[in-house]
Parts: sequence; structure tokens; C-alpha cells
Amino acid sequence: MTPTRQGSFHLFRLAGIDLHLHWSWFLVAAYQITSRKGEYTSPVWNAVEYLTLFGIVMLHEFGHALACRQVGGQADFIVLWPLGGVAYVNPPPRPGALLWSIAAGPLVNVVLVPVLGGCIVLAKAGGSPDVIACLRAVWFINVFLLGFNLLPIYPLDGGQILRSLLWFICGRTRSLLVASALGLAGAAGLLAAAVWSESVWLGILTVFIALGCWRGFRSAQALARVQNLPRHTGFACPMCHAAPPQGALWQCGKCRKAFDTFATGAVCPHCAEQFPTTACPECGRLSPFSAWLIAPPKL
Repeated sequence: MTPTRQGSFHLFRLAGIDLHLHWSWFLVAAYQITSRKGEYTSPVWNAVEYLTLFGIVMLHEFGHALACRQVGGQADFIVLWPLGGVAYVNPPPRPGALLWSIAAGPLVNVVLVPVLGGCIVLAKAGGSPDVIACLRAVWFINVFLLGFNLLPIYPLDGGQILRSLLWFICGRTRSLLVASALGLAGAAGLLAAAVWSESVWLGILTVFIALGCWRGFRSAQALARVQNLPRHTGFACPMCHAAPPQGALWQCGKCRKAFDTFATGAVCPHCAEQFPTTACPECGRLSPFSAWLIAPPKL
């Protein structure tokens, strides 16, 4: 389970990307701010600290979304909630595209390390103790988020980066299978750490990580089934030259029903909608349907 538009409200739209905030964020924010009383001379700084955390997570997710768009993928929706943020990115099914889409998020945190460090140095030259303490707290939060996110546990960024690197070696399906299996083992380790440290938050986060691993494992199984399907021998992707699989693997954008576009000539059999371009299940790129046809050999 991951956050969706349900239970969230729209904050703003930037670069064609809608940012939503889940209502539960306010409850957790109120708890975190009140539970850290005494850290500063005024509770206002507790609020500033938490709002800065909000900003860091937002920048991280925009890093994912903008990088995904840069490689030709789709990314137009981000949800922020108490456990962090989720950028709904759909990069083209290529290892390099996935790698850049995922790595761009942690790279934002990497850039913020020296930026926040420089702010701390400047604050020490003439800032108040509250300013210095707040900047230090934010610096440590950013470093912690960076380190935690880079754990090689799927679906954390580190696990997805591992999956994309494995994709170069063992292919799309097996890389996801290996990464999700390793992620389940890592989630078991996080659960043990949550029990040992009596951390409720880590325990809740581990449950969501384990659910993400299971979804990844099931997706790998589905990909394996597609790879074993018979192929349309009269067609080939103009980009990667792979023959398309037979089966209802394409969804009509009008009636939302699945159909085999190569069996019907790129016409939905349910609503008669015609599609001039077709996406390749292997490389994810769109090409005119006519370009898929393999010319018969000359006699």
C-alpha cells in the first residue's frame, strides 16, 4: 500500500507535476513538533525544522520525477505523507532510464549536504543559537534520509538502483526477481532492528517496504509469463527489433479494456478506437503501427 490521491489534497503544480499532501501529515507534524519541545527557545523553530524536512523530501521526489521525464518517461504525480514521499514515475523499460530516474532523488540529498553545511558555517559567524541548532538538525536529517534511502533494499532507492544495475547483466525480469528477493531479506533485518530498538516508526516503515518487495516479486513473475508467450512473427519493434508477444497486453485509452493490438490491427475490439502508435513491451518506446510490419521477402 502506497499513498494515492485518496485522502490527499492538491498543493500546487510545478513543471506539469502535481504535488499532493496526505491529511495524516498534519497529525504527525503536530506530534513531532510538540514532542520535541525544549530543543529550541521557541516552538516556532520546531515547526521550521519540520517544514524544512518537508522541503527536503519534496525536492527529493521532484528529482525523481524530472529525471524520469528527461529520459522520456511519464511522471506527473507526487504524494507526500508521514513516511516520506512517493513520486509516481514510469520510465521507459530500459536499465539506463530506470537508473537515472531513481538515482536523481538521492543526488538531490547529496547536493544538499555541502549546501546545508555552508549555511551552518555562515550561521556560526553571526546567527542565533536556534538558527545554528536548526540547521544542524536539518543537516543530520538530510544525511540520515540519504543513507537510509541508499540501503540496497527494494523498493528503497538503493534497492531500485541495484535492480537497474543488475538489469544490465541479467535482464529486466531476473533483475527485479533478485532485487525483490534481497529486499525481503533486508526487510526482515529492518524488522529485527525495529523490535530491538522498540521503534514503532521503523516497524511501520518496514511493513510498507515488505509490501513493496512482494509487489516487485509478483511483477517479476508477471514479466516472466509475458516473456514466455508466443510472438507475432509478422511484426517487430522498429527500435529494439523484438517481436511483440501475443495476448491482451495493451490497454485501450478510451474504454480501458485490454486487447491484443497486433491481432486487431491497432483497433480496440471493444469500442473501435484506433491507435496510430503502439508501445513496445520490451523497450517501452512508441512507434507508428505501420512501422512494426515486417516486409515479406522478395521472391
